[in-house]
Amino acid sequence: MTITILIADDQPLQRVGMKMFLAGQSGIDVVGEASNGNEAVRQTAELQPDVVLMDVRMPGMDGIAATRNIVGKKTSTSGPWILLLTTFDFDEYVLAGLEAGASGFITKDADPSDLLSAIRAVAAGDAVIAPAATRRLIDRLALQEWQHSSRPSVQGHTPVSRLTNREREILIAIGRGMTNSEIAERFFLAESTVKSYVGRVFTKIDARDRVHAVIIAYRAGLVCGAE
Repeated sequence: MTITILIADDQPLQRVGMKMFLAGQSGIDVVGEASNGNEAVRQTAELQPDVVLMDVRMPGMDGIAATRNIVGKKTSTSGPWILLLTTFDFDEYVLAGLEAGASGFITKDADPSDLLSAIRAVAAGDAVIAPAATRRLIDRLALQEWQHSSRPSVQGHTPVSRLTNREREILIAIGRGMTNSEIAERFFLAESTVKSYVGRVFTKIDARDRVHAVIIAYRAGLVCGAE
């Protein structure tokens, strides 16, 4: 199956470079380019790409606002999926983008093979966020909670309360940045079984992807920044 791509970046050379690389890859089709957030939103609505490669910092409507706009208009659990492009490994803009609904991020200086892997992962509905970045995401959430003087806690009416004990363990592992293979090894389960658990967890807590699940796990008090 061909994965359709929209590239949104205000730097023409960056767009050209990514397009040239992706054009030579099997199963990838770049269907459009955008130089700012407004164009990205408009072309996403018109072209319905599977994945939008979204630059975080663009003039006018930035990548964060564009991501929020695109995700807010989604009417299904399928794409378009947003993969953020950032100069830095992790910053406040990336956090805002993830909370806005992006499925992950990758730095602009990443190896081309890593970009391709990230695109395929996002197109499959997975999230692209390294465990180290997950740790920083949780730490930043913890700081925000402290600054707002509100403590996360597990309440009986939260979506987390619908989980079985095993599903709760799986969510905690996801919240700590563990991959499916790592979770399988930790709990002595087949990776296919873990995938089934993850799917059920996402359905019960209404998580759109792994990044969203991390945020939900933290908000529910299942993981904390000090762990």
